[in-house]
Amino acid sequence: MDNVIRRRTPGARLARAALYAVLIVAALFYLLPLVIMLLTSIKPLDEIGAGTLLALPQHPTLAPWITAWGEACTGMRCEGVGGYFWNSFAIVIPAVAISTVVGALNGYALTKWRFRGSELVFALMLFGCFIPFQVVLLPMAQTLGWLGLSSSRAGLVLVHVVFGIAFTTLFFRNFYVAVPSELVSAAKLDGAGFFRIFWRILLPVSAPIIVVSVIWQFTQIWNDFLFGVAFSAHDTQPVTVALNNLVNTSTGVKEYNVNMAAAMIAALPTLVVYVLAGKYFVRGLTAGSVKG
Repeated sequence: MDNVIRRRTPGARLARAALYAVLIVAALFYLLPLVIMLLTSIKPLDEIGAGTLLALPQHPTLAPWITAWGEACTGMRCEGVGGYFWNSFAIVIPAVAISTVVGALNGYALTKWRFRGSELVFALMLFGCFIPFQVVLLPMAQTLGWLGLSSSRAGLVLVHVVFGIAFTTLFFRNFYVAVPSELVSAAKLDGAGFFRIFWRILLPVSAPIIVVSVIWQFTQIWNDFLFGVAFSAHDTQPVTVALNNLVNTSTGVKEYNVNMAAAMIAALPTLVVYVLAGKYFVRGLTAGSVKG
């Protein structure tokens, strides 16, 4: 047996080396646009015109980042994207928290407290995942007007919560199906109520799917442009809208280094989230895939 293992070892090592080589090449190819953005964002403007995309900066500078953050023109104002960056956080944090909590409660109710018509309710919520955003722009605008939330951060939070609940409910429902119902039944016999069972039994095992919900909602809301441009005013616009305005503002020479720096600033939060929690996202998606 040892001889067989020894004979197979060189081939296995070669196969593993080839696999890693392919993965490295694929990763480099995938990261190439990010590298170009980063290099361009730290080059002076004259180097960009004289060199190539992948040329290393001869005189690297952070001036484009400073300009993009606090001085670049985004339409009629030249205040950079810094304020819009914090607008995005003011929208994302409450929207992610609310949609995750509501999705967890919905998933819990639809799996462990089933009622007549619960499957229909879930089917209708699942249908919400496939409704194109453009279809609801006018009805949503009218609803925000009725509620007095037009062009406000609170209005954008409401919009993202409404559209996020369908996805978070799907995530939590599929996860909670794998939790033994006997635990909930035993807790009911002991006199535990709806919220006590959720707090003591379901929530402690929900960390993987909470991570999935948070990452999904964070990236979806942070990268949103359509709702941001449709339902916000200048002072409440998210960073994606400001980035579009910056790139399309014509004030003389096109400052590609500033544009790239602004794009990097807008992308940094989602990059950080995926770098720090990407592996937990995959684990959370597969955690509830097998019942039992």
